Amino acid sequence: MDHNHAERAGSEKDIMRITAIKKWLVDAYRTNLAFVKVETDEGLHGYGEASIGLHENAVMGMVDDLTPSLLGRSPLDIEALCHDLYRDSYWRIGPVLTSALAGVEMACWDIKGKMLGQPVWQLLGGQCRDRVRCYANAWFVPAKTPEEFADKAREAVARGWKALKWDPFGSLYRDITRNELLGSIRCVAAVREAVGDSVDLMIEGHGRFNVESALRIAEALRPFGILWFEEPLFPELLEELAGLRRRIPVPIAAGERIYHRYQARDYLARGCGDFIQPDISRVGIRELRLIAGWADAAGVGFCPHNPMGPITNIATLHIAACTPNFFLLETMANDVPWRKEISDEEIRVEDGQMLIPTRPGLGIELNETELEKHPPKPHRLRHYRGDLTAIRPPDAREWFIR
Repeated sequence: MDHNHAERAGSEKDIMRITAIKKWLVDAYRTNLAFVKVETDEGLHGYGEASIGLHENAVMGMVDDLTPSLLGRSPLDIEALCHDLYRDSYWRIGPVLTSALAGVEMACWDIKGKMLGQPVWQLLGGQCRDRVRCYANAWFVPAKTPEEFADKAREAVARGWKALKWDPFGSLYRDITRNELLGSIRCVAAVREAVGDSVDLMIEGHGRFNVESALRIAEALRPFGILWFEEPLFPELLEELAGLRRRIPVPIAAGERIYHRYQARDYLARGCGDFIQPDISRVGIRELRLIAGWADAAGVGFCPHNPMGPITNIATLHIAACTPNFFLLETMANDVPWRKEISDEEIRVEDGQMLIPTRPGLGIELNETELEKHPPKPHRLRHYRGDLTAIRPPDAREWFIR
């Protein structure tokens, strides 16, 4: 054996290898969280999250399908690993595949950061900020009437939140009558009056309306100075969304159902929105960074979707730390009481801002024993059933540190 060959063989022998992939589905009341663990032959492990919202059994099945191609690979070669798994999947664009890849990729970044003793944001280019401004979701549970929303909004602002998002449209789908529109706008008016002009308000549409209805809603929202109208149209209607943006008097946000760079390219090229909202548990760390750069070049606000579990939240914080044009972080104001039991999550919120983690890797460990205590349950989409505000149980509580 020549010297060069022997040197290569020796170096390959020393490379860290993936030895096992483990996974869990965990009930979170409105959905099931999907967690992934990558183990190595050097004793290091990493955690990722592949939560998709619904159809999580399909994502876990995809993780099983990818596992044979992961075993024996180096978790440090993240770019090559993710590229090869995507390339070799044949049906290459789809949220099931990309969510599974996102979970695995997060776990590999976690391993790399632990090995180097650095937080992931340091490996991605270093720190732009040590905290990020947040807007609250789920602050309204279980409000139904405009008066109840107003009361909940006052409570949220008293707790330090300076931006609030909610869906005032109940069970509406596709069309909206004049009476239904007036009822929804009364809710917006009540919240604006309750919190004053200094709090940002975002109105969620959940991709439910046709163009004509969205036009009338947007015009009715004009007096309230909202920061954005989110997903006003069916998410498939990119061309129509771009046209709507040119016609309405309020900014548009969308993109949480984007799951790859090619979709993001179309969204930005068409001029579909003033803000783009990809979700790290559907696109992964590499894609999210790429989309952020494209958004910056297009002059579009970068505000990732972030309603899932502890690992997606902390992974998104790492992106917030190292991404200059990161604008706003979606934050769930409360969660199931067992969220604090399933990990050692230590996230601090101060004055409506979330502090960036500094521990090596992603900076979070799952409690695998506790995960087993909350097995998955079947959940249905609430968006069009009229009980959307019941996205948290009665005993929901804050999961972060103040």
